Amino acid sequence: MRISRTAHTTIPQRTTLKPVSGNNGNNSTNNKKTVIRNARLVDGSGAPESLNDVTFQDGIITAIDPAAKAPTAHAHRVIDADGLLLTPGWVDIHTHYDAQATWDPWLTPSSWHGVTTAVMGNCGVGFAPAQEDRHEWLIELMEGVEDIPGSAMTEGLTWGWRSFPEYIDTLAAQKRVIDIGSQIAHGPLRAYVMGDRGAANETATAEDIALMAKYVDEAMAHGALGFSTSRTPIHRSKSGELVPGTNAETNEIFAIAEAMNKHGRGVFQFAPEHKILPTDEWPWMREMAARNKNVTVSVNLNQDDAAPDVWRTVLNELTRAQNDDLNIIAQVAGRSIGVLMCLEGSFHPLAFHPAWQQIAHLPLNEKVKAMRDPVLRNAFVNEIPRDNGFFEGIVLSRLWKMFPVTDANINYEPDPTKDSVDAIGKATRVNPMDLVYDQLLSNNGRGMLYMPFFNYSYGDLSMTHELLQHEHTRNGLSDAGAHCGAICDGGMPTFLLTHWVRDRQRGPRLNLEKMVQRQTRKTAEVYGLLDRGLIAPGLRADLNLIDFEALSFGMPQMVYDFPANGRRLVQHAKGYVGTWVNGTQIVASDEFTGELPGQLLKG
Repeated sequence: MRISRTAHTTIPQRTTLKPVSGNNGNNSTNNKKTVIRNARLVDGSGAPESLNDVTFQDGIITAIDPAAKAPTAHAHRVIDADGLLLTPGWVDIHTHYDAQATWDPWLTPSSWHGVTTAVMGNCGVGFAPAQEDRHEWLIELMEGVEDIPGSAMTEGLTWGWRSFPEYIDTLAAQKRVIDIGSQIAHGPLRAYVMGDRGAANETATAEDIALMAKYVDEAMAHGALGFSTSRTPIHRSKSGELVPGTNAETNEIFAIAEAMNKHGRGVFQFAPEHKILPTDEWPWMREMAARNKNVTVSVNLNQDDAAPDVWRTVLNELTRAQNDDLNIIAQVAGRSIGVLMCLEGSFHPLAFHPAWQQIAHLPLNEKVKAMRDPVLRNAFVNEIPRDNGFFEGIVLSRLWKMFPVTDANINYEPDPTKDSVDAIGKATRVNPMDLVYDQLLSNNGRGMLYMPFFNYSYGDLSMTHELLQHEHTRNGLSDAGAHCGAICDGGMPTFLLTHWVRDRQRGPRLNLEKMVQRQTRKTAEVYGLLDRGLIAPGLRADLNLIDFEALSFGMPQMVYDFPANGRRLVQHAKGYVGTWVNGTQIVASDEFTGELPGQLLKG
């Protein structure tokens, strides 16, 4: 096993499960009656919280009773929640575990953060269908778009499939800790059908389109949850190629939507170029939704600094579309989209300076030693490269939006006028580049800076605050499993509770019941997963028991636990007293129990 079940986990001391009677040990079977008593129930429906007992057996919730009133006769286990928060398990609809799911049964970081269901195959990248001679090309595509170490995927991927149904069967045969479902992605599909023409984004012929629609039809028949594509120039392979399908014409994507529509379900998920979303993309989105009533059109929605107010137009169009009975939703993040910059990571300010090439090849400890040389420090801090303004444009002009990370509970809503290295430098009369240098050198070269890219044009999360309250947006975009050298956004479900419900200081907070609903029942409904996301009799016992007051994060850190010692930034949660998947407890006091009840979801 390449990924330790308990490595890097800090166990909170404050709260543990309280057995009232029966066996408090973990049991791989879920067919014995369990009663959780005296819980602060937030059931996922949006209804007000209440104190209740919840009973489940055979993986199914059987009863909800007033607190301390549930019958416990013949119960195998009775747990006194003592007022802890009880919610459905989180349903994360935007992950990139397409490679990791083939070698890692634990699917961290999601399973550390209360996620019990994850959907992958997003943004047009994946690994099926795949001709054998396209394996390395698909790895480089995923590495470029999603910043997952290519060496880890090369060593970790077992392959053994060509078609999407064969990929699904491979996943279904493996044990894992949480449920996963997959979409068929445009990138591998186009390359499978069109070869180099598809990879190069050439126009598809009628024969190409018919064959792509055929393979989507087969994928849906075998359980695919939907289809995804990318239409943004930001998404590129390691060699700089656009994701296949970026420039696909409407006849191609309409044929794919029609193939899904025949199955009475399916999601068409895509990543747009944000500034042109309402003008260039929205007309075909409306037509697709009008022609395919069984298909949900799901578009990523973020705020681009180049067009900071376009999101308002998109929300108006979203409301208009829903009023016209068009099934279009916008998938939104719970915070700004940015990067954690450190010397071990994919990005940091010093890497854009020519002096970095002197030490880029060194291991971390030797980098740190070299950076303590005052001559090298002076080069980084005081010498502006003669590079036609590149370093100035990429680094020096953005010091106002670089923020030192000083706490495990990262401040994702800092004030640029007070908290940025530029503002701190002005207040303390210290060169901001000195602050950058010292921050990256801190903690033996493991210090971090945060820099938001999307959703922070106003210098706060006021835009996100509005998006999270819109009736037709859905929470997603955690990108769990991806951007391994730059983000820890797999913990976004935890952040929705800690920041938006409990801790926010720079604006109004949001309702607990609605924030739970947004990442449980509302996200489950997007993919028709109506057996989960709600604590109600007859539905799955996917549950989180949370110490809400103590809910927090561990310090982000770079670990090398992927195949081939691949790196990834990870951040653990603290406060998940218990997590259950289909009635089996997978987490107890922030530690895995060792159980692997997760299954592959089929639409």
